[in-house]
Amino acid sequence: MAGGRSNHVWRAGAVVIKLYAADAGNPLFANDPARERAVLAALSGTGMVPPLVQAGTFAGRQWLSYAHINGQPWRQAPGHVAQVLGRLHDCAPPAGLPPGVNGSLALEAQVAGILRQCRDGHWLTDLRPLGRVPPVPQPVLIHGDPVPGNLLAHDGTLTLIDWQCPQIGDPAEDLALFLSPAMQLTYRGAPLSRSEEDAFLQAYPDPRIVGRYLALRPWYHWRMAAYCQWRMEQGSGADRQALALECAALQSISPRAA
Repeated sequence: MAGGRSNHVWRAGAVVIKLYAADAGNPLFANDPARERAVLAALSGTGMVPPLVQAGTFAGRQWLSYAHINGQPWRQAPGHVAQVLGRLHDCAPPAGLPPGVNGSLALEAQVAGILRQCRDGHWLTDLRPLGRVPPVPQPVLIHGDPVPGNLLAHDGTLTLIDWQCPQIGDPAEDLALFLSPAMQLTYRGAPLSRSEEDAFLQAYPDPRIVGRYLALRPWYHWRMAAYCQWRMEQGSGADRQALALECAALQSISPRAA
């Protein structure tokens, strides 16, 4: 099956089977089978996750199966995505999830870690945003990768798949990942329009988190630019345009990047 960029996925009748690749040390997106199993079990019955069927190991690699959902990757109606993420952020998380990156200082440290893995990304250091945004005082369950390819539209609703990197973190993180020009380009073929971004932010149920996202937006664009640089150096030529989009978005809102 077409899908994520990390694991092998097959459909066998009414079941989807995912065989996890070895952890390649992705600096932004984890690939943790245990987290996925925990979330699918914890959110069972909510409609936000596919029903978990079974899990195990094969040839030293972990696998997981869940019920196939006859849907299509998200393409339109960003307000619906915002509502689903709002519901998710109100859900009780399973035990054992790691803390997410929270606040501008933590984001800055994460970017520094990504750039240390790059050969030619030092120029991005000069684009570091100014100011400080403190950590959110009450972290919540976040998906950690709510890109269009991980949102299945079916029967008038949306289901989130690919739960390899959920965290107890800042809900603004999920907003930033969905709105990311790089992620929209990669999975949908084009960034969101201004009106689509506005519709998403207006539909998210907590305006305080929307305000927090807007305050942290320069750091999120900066981090995604660093990630695109890392992917380019891993041989992903398709991320060159994604990097340009994130830098343009950063330069449009950050005096430091201008």
